[in-house]
Amino acid sequence: MSKRNLYGSVIITYRCNAKCNMCDCFKDPSKPEEELTLEVIKKLPEMAFTNITGGEPFIRKDLHEIVRELYKKTDRIVISTNGYFTDRILELCREFPEVGIRISIEGLQEANDAIRGIPDGFNRGYNTLKKLVVAGHKDIGFGCTVQEMNSEDLVPLYKLSDELGMEFATATLHNSFYFRKTDNRIGDRQKVARAFEQLVNQLLKSSSPKKWFRAYFNHGLINYIYGNRRYLPCDMGSNGFFVDPYGHVLPCNGSTERMSMGDLKENSWEEIWNSPRAEEVRSMVKSCDKNCWMIGSVAPAMKQRIRVPLWWVVRHKLKGGYSLKENKFIDGKEYGTYENRNDRTKGYSV
Repeated sequence: MSKRNLYGSVIITYRCNAKCNMCDCFKDPSKPEEELTLEVIKKLPEMAFTNITGGEPFIRKDLHEIVRELYKKTDRIVISTNGYFTDRILELCREFPEVGIRISIEGLQEANDAIRGIPDGFNRGYNTLKKLVVAGHKDIGFGCTVQEMNSEDLVPLYKLSDELGMEFATATLHNSFYFRKTDNRIGDRQKVARAFEQLVNQLLKSSSPKKWFRAYFNHGLINYIYGNRRYLPCDMGSNGFFVDPYGHVLPCNGSTERMSMGDLKENSWEEIWNSPRAEEVRSMVKSCDKNCWMIGSVAPAMKQRIRVPLWWVVRHKLKGGYSLKENKFIDGKEYGTYENRNDRTKGYSV
């Protein structure tokens, strides 16, 4: 791909101070001496957007150097964190005032602290957000991985973000090698879907076009919860990639097994990205049946097929809202409506 078109996610560590119920990363941490070095990071390509994630990225004491190096090759950086290391976050943001910070808050205090396993975790994360606001940092937000335990907190969290003028990101339970989980399940899908339905309508009522497109993303999360095919095909490994803490270039973090295109510790980016193994992995992505709906793969797909979410937004703004009743029932199972009838016949399953 040409320069500054790729979406990159750099997993700089699997070490984590949280013990989230939906992620067992903390049980299988990377060792500091095994993790990405600056020399490996220098091999990464030009990117339009880079997400730095973990584990907990702020566990790494050299995060400043990593951010400085990545800014040489990317237009925008967002760091995903649990917000625990307040002083480290504030210090980094003073050096890099343009960096984005997204703090994971899994509900109001009771739900968040139960899900994330960090004592007083909600207050730690929320206070970090408030201190960033006081410091005048611009690109701030928080996100929530929605499950039955915290679904009732979804709209209150969104309203809190709206009052604070912050970004609000969402996800739901997934199983993959990255999360070290195979048993993440939503038992009461209707309960969680209803919470997303309320959020979609809140977003559609906003005056912000950006939030209207986030409504479409959350509509896709409802579709995923019911086990349906993605509304948009997945092009991970072509328009986006992940790098794990060991230097392996991956198409995504949603696969059951790690699908490595190659090791940046041993080869250059060009050798890996243009290799026969990379083409083999891209074929594996095309035949994948996971149907993940995570922002890392959906954001570039939405931009490349902008007419699909745009038509959905226009239709629902004209209708004045969104309802779960739009879903179709087939053979006793709920199936979401397909927004692009031509895509429905192409046989993609990712």
